Amino acid sequence: MKEGIHPDYKQTTITCACGNVIETGSTKENIRVEVCAKCHPFFTGKQKMVDTGGRVSRFNRKFGFDK
Repeated sequence: MKEGIHPDYKQTTITCACGNVIETGSTKENIRVEVCAKCHPFFTGKQKMVDTGGRVSRFNRKFGFDK
């Protein structure tokens, strides 16, 4: 490897908006993210449905899902 062309690799913390803190190594320091594996709907199984103007409820009534 050539000397002096590689970035410094150091210990850092990744902080999520939900409060989860992950210790890892990176070339950047103190990374902040909005979504992590602890709070992402795909991993938690908690889907958030946004009902804009009653579209979801109208669909559920039309196709009989509102039992």
